[in-house]
Amino acid sequence: MEEVDNIIIHTLRQIGCNLNESVLSLKEFTTDNVIEATSTCLRVINDANQFSRTLPPSMSARFRLGTGLAQACQELGFNGVIGYQTFLYPTEGDIRTLFMFLVERLPKESAEAADEPMGGAILLNRRIASELSKILAGTWIPPFCKRSGICWSGKDGKTWHREGVKGVHPFRSSPLKYPKGLGDLTRKISKDAKQYYDSSAMPLITSQPPSRHNISDSILEANSLKVSSDMEWENEWNHSGLASGLTPEEYKAKKQERLLKKLSKNIQAEVQKANVESSRLNKQDFNEMIREISEQNVSAGHEHVGSRFTRSEKLQFTQDEEKELAAVAAMTENAGAKIDTEEEIQARRKEEIDAMQGRLTELTSRLEGLEIDMRKFTATVEQAQEQTEFLQRKNKEEEDAYKVRKRTADLLPDASNNIAKLETVVESSSTRLITLAKQWEEHRKPLIEQYREMKALNSTRLSEAQKKIEQIRNLREKMKETVEEVRNRDDLLKDLVTEYQNMVKDVNRSAYTKRILEIVANIKKQKNDIDKV
Repeated sequence: MEEVDNIIIHTLRQIGCNLNESVLSLKEFTTDNVIEATSTCLRVINDANQFSRTLPPSMSARFRLGTGLAQACQELGFNGVIGYQTFLYPTEGDIRTLFMFLVERLPKESAEAADEPMGGAILLNRRIASELSKILAGTWIPPFCKRSGICWSGKDGKTWHREGVKGVHPFRSSPLKYPKGLGDLTRKISKDAKQYYDSSAMPLITSQPPSRHNISDSILEANSLKVSSDMEWENEWNHSGLASGLTPEEYKAKKQERLLKKLSKNIQAEVQKANVESSRLNKQDFNEMIREISEQNVSAGHEHVGSRFTRSEKLQFTQDEEKELAAVAAMTENAGAKIDTEEEIQARRKEEIDAMQGRLTELTSRLEGLEIDMRKFTATVEQAQEQTEFLQRKNKEEEDAYKVRKRTADLLPDASNNIAKLETVVESSSTRLITLAKQWEEHRKPLIEQYREMKALNSTRLSEAQKKIEQIRNLREKMKETVEEVRNRDDLLKDLVTEYQNMVKDVNRSAYTKRILEIVANIKKQKNDIDKV
C-alpha cells in the first residue's frame, strides 16, 4: 500500500494540492487535506465542479460541502459507499479507494496543471495562454478578412472570440541613443550634463524612432540587446575572465586588441586577394595577349634554332598572318575596282564580323590549349626540380660517407700508432667529460632546488586562485538564489497583502466567540451521538 499511497500523493501534488512534505501516506491525511484533494481532483476532471478547497467554519456548511462532494463523485461513476462522513470523518481505506478512482479519472493532459488560487499576475498569464491556445487552434485568417476582429473557433464552429486588429503594425525597430553608466539622471549628474542630455544633442527616446508606432518596438529591441549582452558577458567572465587573473577592464582591452588584430589580418588578406584577382584579369585582356603573341612570333622569326613547341607555334601564326594579308589585299582590290552599294557593304561587314568572331573563338580555344600546355610544362619543370634537389641531397650524403671512408683508409698503414693516439684522445675526452659532469652537478643542485621551490609555490598559488574562483562562483550562485527567493517572497507578500485587503474587517470579536461556542456545542453533540452509537 505504500507504493499506491506514494503514487496518489505525487499525483495530487502535481495537480496543485498543497500537501506538506512530511505527509508520506494517506493515513496521515487530515480532514482539510481530504477536502482540498477531492475538490482539486473534481475541478481538474470537470471545470463545472467548483467546490471550496477549504473546510468552512460552520457545521451546516461542512455537511453541505461533504454532501456535494459525495454527489459529484457518484455522478462520475463511483460505486462505493460514500457520503458526507467520508470527508468529515475520513478513514484510511475509504479515502484510498476514493482517491484511486479520482486519480484514474484525471485527464492526462491536465495531470501536471495546478489549478489553485494565485495572484493577479499568474491569473493574467493563464488568461493570455488560453487566448493564445484558442488562436493557435483555429485557421489563420489575414487581418483584413476579419470583421470587427471576430474569429470563430471550436469543433462546432459556434465559439467565437475577438482579436484586437485596430492599431496593428509590423514590428520595426530603430537604434536608440540613451545615457549609459550614469545611474539616476535626476540626482547624481551635474547641471551641465543634465542640460546636455535634455538638449537636442540627446533627444528623448519617444522622439528618436521615425514613427510613434515604432517606439515600443525600439524599446523592446534595445532592452533585449542589453539583457543578452549582459548575460553573454557574465557567462564569458565566469568561464574565461576569472581564470585569466585580469581585471574586467584589462580583459576587455585585451579582447578588443585581439579582435582588431584578427580583423586587420582578414582585411589585408582580402585586399591581397583582390589585387591578385585584378592583376590576373588585367593580364587576360584579349588585345594585350594578341600583341604579346605577335611579338613572340616576330622574335621567333629571327631565331634559326628553336624547340618543337616554338616551331609549331611559329608555323601556325605565320599561316594565319598570310591568310589575313591575302584577305586584306583582296578587299583592297575589290574596293579599287568598283564602288559597292550600301546593302553590299553591310553584308560584307557582317561577313567580316562573323569571320572575326570565328577567328576570335579559334584564338580563344588555342590560347586555352596553350595555357593547358604551359601548366603541364610547369608541372614537369617542378617535378624535375624536386628530383634534382633529391639527387643533390643524396650526392652530398654519399660525399660525406666517402670522406669518412677515405680518412679511415688513410689511417690504415700506421694503424698501431693511430690507435694509440685515438686512445689517448678518448681518455683525455672522457676525463674532461667527467670533470664537466661534476661541475655541472654542483651547479645543477641549487638550480633544481630553486626550481622545485618555485614549482611548489606556483602550484600553491594556482590552487589558491582556483579555490578563490570557485568561492566567487559559489557566491554568485548564492546571490542569484537569494535574489530569486526575495522575488518569490515579494510576490507572496503582494498576494497576502491583496488577500488581506479583500478580507472583511467589520466583524467584531463577539461574533467569532459566538461561532467558536457554536462549534464547541456541535462537537459535544456529535460526541454524545457517537457515544450512543
